[in-house]
Amino acid sequence: MNAFKPHSSHWGAFSGRYEGGKLEILPHPGDPDPSPLLGNLPAVADSPARVRQPAVRRGWLEGKPGNADMRGMDEYVEIGWPQALDLVAKELGRVYGEYGAKAVFGGSYGWSSAGRFHHAQSQIHRFLNVLGGYVRSVNTYSSGAASVIIPHVLGPYDTFDRKSVTWDAIERSTGLVMAFGGMAIKNADVHGGGISKHVVRQKLSGAAARGARFISVSPLKDDFPHGLEVEWLPMTPGTDVALMLGLAHVLVTEGLHDRGFLDRYTVGYDHFENYLLGRSDGQPKDAEWAAKICSIEAGTIREIARAMARSRTLITVSHSLQRADYGEQPVWMGIVLASMLGQMGLDGGGYSYSLGALGNIGKSQLAAPLPTLSQFRNAVADFIPVARIADMLLNPGAGFHYNGQLLHYPDIRLVYWVGGNPFHHHQDLNRLRTAFRRPETIIVHETAWTSTARHADIVLPATTTLERDDIGAADRDDLMIAMKKLIEPVGEARDDYDIFSEIARRLGQFESFTENRTSREWLSYLFETTRAALDAGGYDAPDFEAFWQRGELRLPLKPDEGGPARAFRDDPSASPLPTPSGRIEIFSKTIDDFGYDDCAGHPRWYPARIEANHVYPLHLVCNQPHQRLHSQLDYGAFSRSTKISGREPVRINPADAQARGIADGDIVRLFNERGSCLAAAVLSADVRQGVMQLATGAWFEPHEASAENAMCIHGNPNILTRDIGTSKLAQGCTGQITTVEAERYAGELPPVRILDRMTFAQ
Repeated sequence: MNAFKPHSSHWGAFSGRYEGGKLEILPHPGDPDPSPLLGNLPAVADSPARVRQPAVRRGWLEGKPGNADMRGMDEYVEIGWPQALDLVAKELGRVYGEYGAKAVFGGSYGWSSAGRFHHAQSQIHRFLNVLGGYVRSVNTYSSGAASVIIPHVLGPYDTFDRKSVTWDAIERSTGLVMAFGGMAIKNADVHGGGISKHVVRQKLSGAAARGARFISVSPLKDDFPHGLEVEWLPMTPGTDVALMLGLAHVLVTEGLHDRGFLDRYTVGYDHFENYLLGRSDGQPKDAEWAAKICSIEAGTIREIARAMARSRTLITVSHSLQRADYGEQPVWMGIVLASMLGQMGLDGGGYSYSLGALGNIGKSQLAAPLPTLSQFRNAVADFIPVARIADMLLNPGAGFHYNGQLLHYPDIRLVYWVGGNPFHHHQDLNRLRTAFRRPETIIVHETAWTSTARHADIVLPATTTLERDDIGAADRDDLMIAMKKLIEPVGEARDDYDIFSEIARRLGQFESFTENRTSREWLSYLFETTRAALDAGGYDAPDFEAFWQRGELRLPLKPDEGGPARAFRDDPSASPLPTPSGRIEIFSKTIDDFGYDDCAGHPRWYPARIEANHVYPLHLVCNQPHQRLHSQLDYGAFSRSTKISGREPVRINPADAQARGIADGDIVRLFNERGSCLAAAVLSADVRQGVMQLATGAWFEPHEASAENAMCIHGNPNILTRDIGTSKLAQGCTGQITTVEAERYAGELPPVRILDRMTFAQ
């Protein structure tokens, strides 16, 4: 009988064994609350959706004129590895030679692997940098607006707030958690690089037992861990800033704000107060004004503001709020609200952006560095905000604003995408389909026949983590894991490193890319960084072979001392913030000088550019799924168990369903001017009236691939979302909320086949 071997994933540490054609998974015994997402892993070994052999789109292979217009519709021809590698090397050589590195876009998204070496984003960027560079993307779909606004206001993203408020501090000290956008436990199930202990439920339960109060501001009642007594404020989607302003107005007019803190630790408060009280525009942002916008009673707003002032209060703002129109504003306004309470740096108080959005945020920091593969230096300066890929492909040479700069989109001839699925992450998929017809060549490494693979020219089968050895480790997680191969590669799948090595060999860059190391030699080499630091600190520091035999290694943690926020509070002169003023910037002269009409010098209320109306009266919340990580392993057993008639469930309030003649379990068509999709109705009072909720991640499958305005029959909400930036400042993703109408689908149901085995031309 095969022994269980240690492994790691984004949704938890585990051990596994493959026996009798089946993969068995056991959560790590030290995990107090294992994620059900581990149930998707066994399908990796035998899913018909896996890419098993290199394949090339027929039109591209035959060089047919205008063949790019057939992407997403064309047949594929399976070929052998030598031919596939030759084709890729030849095409890279041609594009670099004719157009230069600025014509190559290196697409990736860092969720493809929990391993420190076989991390697709690191591998492709290292490879393309060896070839001369590439056009890159910056920021993420998850936090595109926050990652730009926070450095202006507090300092480097992921530093001030994310390293200052811990779950331990909340458990021992927090009196009131004011969670804008909620704090859904499903988000804390995952973390980039891995997670060995899921502690959020446990820590919040401890705080509740001490008497902490929780308020969830969200159109979804269950945007908070089950089992806790939570007060639900079912506000109108996208109106959190108005509610925050109403709360702030109460604090000021009732003398509950901490003027001493504002004077010592912030700059520009008076500019903001003039706006808040209506001195600058004639409109006080009082509780009555806010109530009309966000649909929360004025009396409730006043009561909460008073409770915030008399409690140890923690303000949290979720990723979801800034994935919408003017997404910079709720992040900034949350900081201002916490500053007005004067609790920044207090134990369990102040502000934390996206606490609960990832499993390890809120844990103590590691006291040792992690193994990291060098990506070398990119010789190309050109970049795009990650959510602007369709704009780039459709508008080469066009100008766009970003963070005070006027930049121009490069003319991309070749897209090389590894470790991601833009047909999950991106918005307005019909527009993205058009954009994907523009490049001359699209190359992908894929583990499965996703929609991205089906829109590529060359598809190379890549292994999953289960098919290779690696080192599992993540920030703020104290367990390093020897990730041992559990199954042999499926079909002819190869590691990304091996694929790139062979292409580099054909282009004369083998030694530069590999440094003449095998994968196993790389693991030992990278591990040495951590081992040497452990040894220097007097900690347990086994050599690589000893670590590999043990299967895991505990890493030291730094003490929970309040992080940068506590140091700043204790002595703002000795520990200033890395902002122009060294303090919290309630008014940013830097941003004000940009002169943007959609992001002023202080936070403010901007009505959404699209509102519910009589044509599309329902808000659609397109949040993260609870049954998978983004679109990963949609073919897994746990993900598929949540589908109804093979389609994604969409939740609708019973009153909205009754008005449309929709019954529980009906297949419905959601539609707006951008497209439509089919989903299965689930009636739920946990969804605010006037709102529907359809999670992202169902693999996009068009009903008629040739249709310009295709309908997704599987239930991907990004066929409906808008492909516009949050503002000129950040150009972040706005895919969280859109507006739609819904109707019971009366036609013959098309079968969902996107998860079935791919067929090939003979």
